[in-house]
Amino acid sequence: MAKFIGAIDQGTTSTRFIVFDSLGNIVAVDQKEHKQYYPAPGLVEHDALEIWSNTKEVITNAMRKSGLLSEDITALGITNQRETTLLWNKNTGQPYGHAIVWQDTRTNEICTTLAQKDGIDRFREKTGLPLANYFSGPKIQWILDNNPEARKDAEKGSVLFGNMDSWLIWNLTGGVQGGIHVTDVTNASRTLLMNIHTLQWDAEMLNLLHIPTSLLPRIVSSSEVYGYTHNTLTHVPIAGDLGDQQAALFGQGCYRAGDAKNTYGTGCFMLMNTGEKPVISQNGLLTTVGYKIGTNPAIYCLEGSIAIAGALVQWLRDNFQLIDKSSDIEPLARTVADNGDVFVVPAFSGLFAPYWRSDARGVIVGLTRFINKGHLARAALESTAFQTREVIDAMEIDSKVKLVSLKVDGGMVINELLMQFQSDILNVPVVRPRITETTALGAAYAAGLATGYWRNTDDLLANWQKDKEWLPNMDEDRRKNQYAKWKKAVTRTFDWVE
Repeated sequence: MAKFIGAIDQGTTSTRFIVFDSLGNIVAVDQKEHKQYYPAPGLVEHDALEIWSNTKEVITNAMRKSGLLSEDITALGITNQRETTLLWNKNTGQPYGHAIVWQDTRTNEICTTLAQKDGIDRFREKTGLPLANYFSGPKIQWILDNNPEARKDAEKGSVLFGNMDSWLIWNLTGGVQGGIHVTDVTNASRTLLMNIHTLQWDAEMLNLLHIPTSLLPRIVSSSEVYGYTHNTLTHVPIAGDLGDQQAALFGQGCYRAGDAKNTYGTGCFMLMNTGEKPVISQNGLLTTVGYKIGTNPAIYCLEGSIAIAGALVQWLRDNFQLIDKSSDIEPLARTVADNGDVFVVPAFSGLFAPYWRSDARGVIVGLTRFINKGHLARAALESTAFQTREVIDAMEIDSKVKLVSLKVDGGMVINELLMQFQSDILNVPVVRPRITETTALGAAYAAGLATGYWRNTDDLLANWQKDKEWLPNMDEDRRKNQYAKWKKAVTRTFDWVE
């Protein structure tokens, strides 16, 4: 019987298990959402025990539905929401409270204090990251500072830290019965604790944040056998581990310097492969590890995050009832020929890359009596494309590499009006793949490479197939005019919060 590769996709809102064949086709899938906890404004938490329970359940369900057995699965890859931080007791397997999710803002004060000396870029050269509440390191400090039991146990060496990848690998490989405690270079590069040049935990950062070395996982490559399953699946090698955005990059076949992908979801995450040397951004982007295959050199990326993309459509749906369901936004936007010179800048919680302005708030500019619902819908869609253009401009300056095409994935790529406008405003082709589950596919690819299921990245590229391509169809004068007006609109969001 044919063999397959399994992938756990542990995301912010749900956990999925997907089984792929050698061509990258989906053979089986199951998904389950987990609860979101909001204990106070700006705080977001997950129950890690619920996530572990859901992971076991979706694996069991997918295997049952497809009639597959453990022996049919050659290897297992894991991809995960990045930065979400958990501490647990290695002797009991019990977490010290809920996991702190990547969106959580409770570490503002820690980051502000550290930034008092030399600003938010104090450690950018070493870590590739600004000092921001986004990353895991300050979250670890917060838990240790606010949970005396966790601090006491940590000093004794009985506490483990992990993002969701480490938590799942540890449980899958036996948990308290000898579970493997590892994380890969991509997840480690999002902690503020790893030196991106040496790919090792950094003693200075650990000291500054009062984090004992004993609780950290061992840093491994994104593609190697870490251990074998003891739970739900029997003796399947766990051989791939990538943060979700890096997994999407890998699943999209972005293996050459200059290759880039954009994932359009609630927000947007754009990554550009910059090759074997990290490029430290001068333009508000993050430097991150893209992937590391076995003993091969690490491949680095520039990353730009856009906070609000699909979330703007949800806002128009939920807060204004402009549409009944999200998919209605495209037909409404098509009722008008253009945006009517209206621009929506959705800086609901500030602006992310390349501005990093926490004082910004959203604006709608250019309103006249002529404007109707269709113009507003169109302007909302176009805001995602404009924001993407700003990130790409920054990437091209930093990397000195010109974008030749953009590979896209995520929930919004079904919107063909948006994809066409994205191509128009970038003046490059925009390409949607046949298989859009690129995040899970990237984790599967990493696991399959480690176990010989696929020989090399050429095999993976042979799987990549184009579903649709959009070519630019806007004259240069209009492109320049529209982008200039967008930039002007962005300036109107600044300095709102004093």
